[in-house]
Amino acid sequence: MRTIPELEEGTHRAKASGTLPDGKPVIVNVDGTVSAVAETAVSQAVGTPVVWQSARKDFCSATFDSNSNKVVIAYKDRANSNYGTAIVGTVDPSDNSISYGTPVVFESANSTYFSSTFDSSSNKVVIAYIDNGNSNYGTAIVGTVSGTGISFGSAAVFESADTFIPSATFDNNSNKVVIAYADVGNQDRGTAIVGTVSNTSISFGSAVVFDSTGATNSISSTFDSDSNKVVIAYSDAGSSDKGTAIVGTVSSTSISFGSAVVFEEGVTTSTSSTFDSLNNKVVIAYKDAGNSNKGTAIVGTVSSTSISFGSAVVFEEGETTNISSTFDSNANKVVIAYRDGGNSNQGTLSVGTVSETSISFSSAVVFEDSASEDCSSTFDSNANKVVIVYKNDGNSEYGTAVVFQPAFTSINLTAENYIGTSQGGSVASGSSATVDIIGSVSTNQSSLTAGQSYFVQTDGTIGTTAADPSVFAGTAISATSLVVKT
Repeated sequence: MRTIPELEEGTHRAKASGTLPDGKPVIVNVDGTVSAVAETAVSQAVGTPVVWQSARKDFCSATFDSNSNKVVIAYKDRANSNYGTAIVGTVDPSDNSISYGTPVVFESANSTYFSSTFDSSSNKVVIAYIDNGNSNYGTAIVGTVSGTGISFGSAAVFESADTFIPSATFDNNSNKVVIAYADVGNQDRGTAIVGTVSNTSISFGSAVVFDSTGATNSISSTFDSDSNKVVIAYSDAGSSDKGTAIVGTVSSTSISFGSAVVFEEGVTTSTSSTFDSLNNKVVIAYKDAGNSNKGTAIVGTVSSTSISFGSAVVFEEGETTNISSTFDSNANKVVIAYRDGGNSNQGTLSVGTVSETSISFSSAVVFEDSASEDCSSTFDSNANKVVIVYKNDGNSEYGTAVVFQPAFTSINLTAENYIGTSQGGSVASGSSATVDIIGSVSTNQSSLTAGQSYFVQTDGTIGTTAADPSVFAGTAISATSLVVKT
């Protein structure tokens, strides 16, 4: 018969941050205090829209610089000769506001179709665009944020031909920028190219065609950091404009592709892709012209060099355009911003929750009560807020941004911070608390089954099913006693 050896008693004393109920799981905080494991409901919040420049703007594109903790917005400044321009935004998480630095011109020529991404290896912003002042060549430029300003290196051409709708993403496995685009000089074929940032410049490998069947439109790209693949979604004119996706693998300065996969049989436009890093899924949002132009989303799973999809889900019944999606990794939600043609073209967003191969949505939220277009969204991981930039047609087409916080349940438990269970009755916040730690026996439990393993639940209870994150609480040796995290 197996016997449980006697264990040396182990306790830890620390200041309580918040009330500690007797016998409940306890975590240690970064300041050394201890708190009860708990869930906290965070309410949805929409900030007040803030104009970044009182002039007409087009082709807005936003990205988040996680080195400087700033949002960078690229746009066409129609009040300044249609020049390509950028401005830096700072989000205040305490009041969901955003403030701006001074606009900086990065292309002194008519410029369109901006797509921005952040290179976290070099800590640089890369903006891809069409240089209308240079024969519509596909062009990119590297920006360095300092304080509330941004400076730029020299522009580099990535396609010496008429180019359309570039989409830039950063592959943090290879530390390369990938730009997907329609090569108008090559019958609008879908093409991609790999860029390498060095200091304030960017150089490119050879362009690779990923769709040679016909014209490619509505291109959107994202990086799947679980499979270390680039996923490009697009409308394939060579196949009746069906919504199509393809998986790319970066190697050195080139990219190779698997086989294209259709995710929508109807005509598909206004495509936007993002990666849900909690569920390791790609989410593609789009306008389904084959279904009354409804806003629709679908979940994709990458496997090797291919991608498979669940069932499409409608998130907006009205005509939906100017779609832009991002993933809020704090709330673990997909946020899709768009122009709602079924509601006076108001700026609107939908919040999606991925579960396995499907996605569900809460009620739509209006973030701008006048007609809005050129939506672009990004997640500020410093402020833990989503920033949506757009052109406000109801306010002289001024460039505007709004900060959004989706509703979610916050948990304080991680895979590392559980240290044991509280003892000695309920302890008030700020008082000294005693915690039964690893190897000790917590004797103030109830309704346990001897010999059963127990796990910490995110709501502060213990149970026999592993939660997410999975944290082992300990093994019961009686109905009231638990050997802590052996």
